[in-house]
Amino acid sequence: MEIIGATTLLLIVCIVFIVLSITQARKGKSKGKLPPGPTPLPILGNLFQFTGKDVFKSLYKLGEKYGPVYLLHMGMDPVVVLCSCDAVKEALISNAEDFGARGHMPLLNRITCGGQGVVGSNGERWKQLRRFSLMTLRNFGMGKKSIAQRIQEEAQFLMNELRKSKGQPLDPTFYFSKAVSNVICSVVLGDRFEYEDKDFLTILGFMNEIFKGFSSIWGQVYNLYPNVMDRIPGPHHKMFKAIDGIHEIIKKHVKRHKETLDPNDPRDFIDCFLIKTEQEKDVPASEFNTEAIVNTTFDLFGAGTETVSTTLRYGFMILLKYPDVEERLHQEIDNVIGRDRTPCIEDRPQMPYMDAVIHEIQRFIDLLPLGVPRKATQDLKFRDYFIPEVKNNFFLLLIIDVT
Repeated sequence: MEIIGATTLLLIVCIVFIVLSITQARKGKSKGKLPPGPTPLPILGNLFQFTGKDVFKSLYKLGEKYGPVYLLHMGMDPVVVLCSCDAVKEALISNAEDFGARGHMPLLNRITCGGQGVVGSNGERWKQLRRFSLMTLRNFGMGKKSIAQRIQEEAQFLMNELRKSKGQPLDPTFYFSKAVSNVICSVVLGDRFEYEDKDFLTILGFMNEIFKGFSSIWGQVYNLYPNVMDRIPGPHHKMFKAIDGIHEIIKKHVKRHKETLDPNDPRDFIDCFLIKTEQEKDVPASEFNTEAIVNTTFDLFGAGTETVSTTLRYGFMILLKYPDVEERLHQEIDNVIGRDRTPCIEDRPQMPYMDAVIHEIQRFIDLLPLGVPRKATQDLKFRDYFIPEVKNNFFLLLIIDVT
């Protein structure tokens, strides 16, 4: 009986795999020729094609075999990968409208509460929120002299904190995060935080937990099998608690802003968003509401704090490794700025070596080697291959180089 039971179970497993293989093969059939790529396994897709820690290096190697445009499966989801500079430019610049939609990522969807805010949204919602956010940030000094003054002021606070170490070794991670985040806070919330402020430290702690979870193996598996991962315990739930926690803190600040709002004198980004929400409360197609305020504010913190602070941290680490570069930078700083004043944006044209080093650091660390997933806005042909417009599960990963 045990042998019969085991045989029956094995037969059921084989039938399930065959059915899934047929389903996956049918999913790949379309109105035209799909890009080439490795044959996927049922359920698992091409997961075994990924070797080592760096997924983007595995993707690049597959590109060497199958060409700059190829197809693979992340679990059950088909993914078109573009892995050459020419292919990426052709998709995002020459065919920007065709590839303008955000690719489906369950983890990003969870973080953005179902595609709220700028980062996780698509279509008209994305256009409205992006246009408003850019205009408002510019009005509060982004890209202008006024934001440079805020950066200069925060740099002094950062230097004062670093001097407290009195030359002893320290981990600069949170110092850089505090400084960068405070510049964003001054625009979004209207004021900066003291470095030991409880709410401020909680926000930064939550942000750290979210980015750690997003880049972990648990986060990647969640993107493949979200329904399963929602039901099993694991470190990814710490990330979800951090997301909920930071949303609650932002809601608290939004409430305070509502209570003290003067529509004729907006103090910051949240004030402007609240005014816009009130102006469009009777507009059916408006995307301005409390959820959008919270998630767009979260986007600004997340996109600004982690990227800049990580670049600074890597930059200092690289300079420690190359003291000759550091010495030449010091010479240029002394020659152009001296020791008696604060650097300003007007110094940049006179500091070509500094400019080159900053660009090389950004190229070298490659913060987002895969870019943000995109998907086709309609059925289309790209380099003789058919790319279907599928609502949830057919998207593009963009990778240019790994060197």
